[in-house]
Amino acid sequence: MADWLEPGRKAPAFTLQDDSGNKVKLSELKGKPVVIYFYPRDNTPGCTKEACAFRDRYDELKELGAQLFGVSTDSAESHTKFRDKHSLPFPLLVDADHAMSEKYGAWREKNMYGKKSMGIQRSTYLIDSSGKVAHVWKRVKVDGHDQQVIDSVKALP
Repeated sequence: MADWLEPGRKAPAFTLQDDSGNKVKLSELKGKPVVIYFYPRDNTPGCTKEACAFRDRYDELKELGAQLFGVSTDSAESHTKFRDKHSLPFPLLVDADHAMSEKYGAWREKNMYGKKSMGIQRSTYLIDSSGKVAHVWKRVKVDGHDQQVIDSVKALP
């Protein structure tokens, strides 16, 4: 289990497939801010609420020049159903082997009703246009998180 990725560090490289079968490489996203949010599962209440909040504010993020990606260990097929069901306008990335989640520190031990397991901890990373981590939200609470992200994108130099 990796430590949380901290602001000021270069964001770890990744190449993942999205819900449409396209490859997304961090190295090809330089020049614009990138928001990556890690979430545990498609179609669960908290994850749906978070995705829909980002959907509803997506145009604001785009106007700020930011690119938005959701990441979970679900399959491309699951992501596609989730995207279509909730009209999500941004790509969902498939991290089936949780390698990216581990690099970013989002793959953590979780404790649900005394049962310990490994999984994605809801967290968000803002990467600036030069590829450095500008902000990290650990253990995200969904309510109001979309506004926190937008405010931080606005505050980028």
